Amino acid sequence: MLINIAIGRIVWSEEDQQFVGLCAEFPLLSWLASSKESALEGICKLVSKKLAQPHPSDEPSPEPLSLQSDRGKFVAEAPTEEFHKLILKAAEGRAILNEMISQKLSQ
Repeated sequence: MLINIAIGRIVWSEEDQQFVGLCAEFPLLSWLASSKESALEGICKLVSKKLAQPHPSDEPSPEPLSLQSDRGKFVAEAPTEEFHKLILKAAEGRAILNEMISQKLSQ
């Protein structure tokens, strides 16, 4: 079975002194292991098992992040002075503020 979800985030747990395998779509699942490879393999198996289990009709499986097509919105507050600096910088560069910020975020 092909699993089309964002598996693969491996982090080090200082507290546990082990690697932790994580899955963005299932934030409550994790897998501890002594190697990155074992952590990845463990979280993959755990997610596969979770997806194979029947779930209540009111609890649908999460939509894979890779299939989500919305552009997303990002709202941030900035002090007035900083906001005016951003507007000025965008205008001087003949750019749209949203495009300028999106470009900076993607770097």
